[in-house]
Amino acid sequence: MSDNHVEGPEGWLVRHGDCLYRYALARLRGPELAADLVQETFLEAFRTRSTFQGRSSERTWLVGILKHKIVDHLRKAGRDRAARNNIAPDASAEAAFDRRGHWKMSPAAWTGDPRRVMETREFWEIFSNCLSKLPAGLADAFLLRELDGLSAEEVMQVLNITPANLWARLHRARLLLRQCLDSRWYSHRVSSPPSNARVPSPS
Repeated sequence: MSDNHVEGPEGWLVRHGDCLYRYALARLRGPELAADLVQETFLEAFRTRSTFQGRSSERTWLVGILKHKIVDHLRKAGRDRAARNNIAPDASAEAAFDRRGHWKMSPAAWTGDPRRVMETREFWEIFSNCLSKLPAGLADAFLLRELDGLSAEEVMQVLNITPANLWARLHRARLLLRQCLDSRWYSHRVSSPPSNARVPSPS
């Protein structure tokens, strides 16, 4: 029997280690910190394994534990950075919007089927790379709010920031991600595939 079929905690690392590490790395961007929190996740899961009742998959359960570990880490980091919560204005962000928060010049429309694009591995690799280039404060707010689905109130508590500061972080994160994706993904794609091109089915 291969290691991939080892049941129970002994097989967690083989079955779920890579997935959990990628999840943590995308949110923390520090390889050592990501590895530490994955290790803490396995230890916490081992201690509380008797509470796992199989209502969700084993991986979903482990990701849930890791998510709490990451949120706890960001909450502590937010308290440590409390004196530096305000983000200095970003010249490119400020120049792109008017006083009412509207685009001064609307960005080019993204073509194609967004659902199909978001199912491609290449897109997510580029998206992750764009996300990794954001300042930590912007990336943390975007990940917690948009990818992990925390409410605005929860994000403000985790990061120890005000509503205005949360809006500013999300606003700038979306702008910078949009600019990065425009240059690294959409600008290199034609508006539609040639008539004889075969669009791959989602895997």
